[in-house]
Amino acid sequence: MNTITIPAAGPRAHTPEAALLARVAAGDREAFTRLAAAVTPAALALAGRILPDRALAEEAVQEALIRLWKEAGRYAPERGAFAAWWRRILVNCAIDARRHLRPVAPLGEADHVADPGAGPEESAARAARARQLEAAMRLLAPRQRAALAMFHGEGCTMVEIAAALETSEKAVEGLLGRARAQLRARLLPLAEDLET
Repeated sequence: MNTITIPAAGPRAHTPEAALLARVAAGDREAFTRLAAAVTPAALALAGRILPDRALAEEAVQEALIRLWKEAGRYAPERGAFAAWWRRILVNCAIDARRHLRPVAPLGEADHVADPGAGPEESAARAARARQLEAAMRLLAPRQRAALAMFHGEGCTMVEIAAALETSEKAVEGLLGRARAQLRARLLPLAEDLET
């Protein structure tokens, strides 16, 4: 099976992805299948960092792939790399999906998995911290959460995040700064409780 590596940045024209996308724009289903197979694993990882569960991440990736099929003709290599264009579509779909979520109580499926290296108290404390972090992350604005996921989870640069979120680098710095400050404010009382 041929796999295509999608770089975070690089030459804008004549990439394998751009060539496949040009074929997709002409209605080539086989090219779409190959391109979708190449981008889906990384797309699921990024969407999974923005959305609270795997099923929602899969739905966001499916929606992004539909948009890729419909909008393939709008890609202009001279305006930017395929990876940035695709990431912008994906992040927008994930943010849209996140906006439509209704708050529900988490099922806590992972709380019942035994950790062979930790005792019950340590496991309970670790699970509680993870739930508290996830709860704090859910309270962030969707664009803040997306910026954090791309910066810390994907290792994207400010330029790449700005392109994906269709904003400036300065705005990305602000999103990251506000997100970190909000997380710090929400999680600091927890750290103080652990010390006492």
